[in-house]
Amino acid sequence: MSGKVVHFEIPADNVERARAFYTEAFGWQVGPVPGMNYTMVMTAPADDQGMPTEPGAINGGMFERTGEWSGFKSPVIVIDVPSVDAALKKVEELGGTIVAPKMQVGEMGFAGYFTDSEGNVLGLWESAG
Repeated sequence: MSGKVVHFEIPADNVERARAFYTEAFGWQVGPVPGMNYTMVMTAPADDQGMPTEPGAINGGMFERTGEWSGFKSPVIVIDVPSVDAALKKVEELGGTIVAPKMQVGEMGFAGYFTDSEGNVLGLWESAG
């Protein structure tokens, strides 16, 4: 179903410090993604594909707040869509702004980021295949 919140992302000035914080505070499992400057965050049990096995649960990620990501000042919710391009077009039609256009994320799929009518940054996710 399109439009579901499927992921969250936490920007961090110091990723190691943030990893330690969330591990200690909430018992989350965190770890680097090989070949990417990204940390997976597991808040709930997951299957072999990393998808939560508990209904309603979501897992997320963490990234360093630098360069093109320096404007991310708060956590980002990520919404599943059939097409990142179509969703970004609709966002612009409704007065939102594209922060980062569609980009490939490994072999997993595609992401894009936008600001809504209230200035909040949100993410979009389109699964590959």
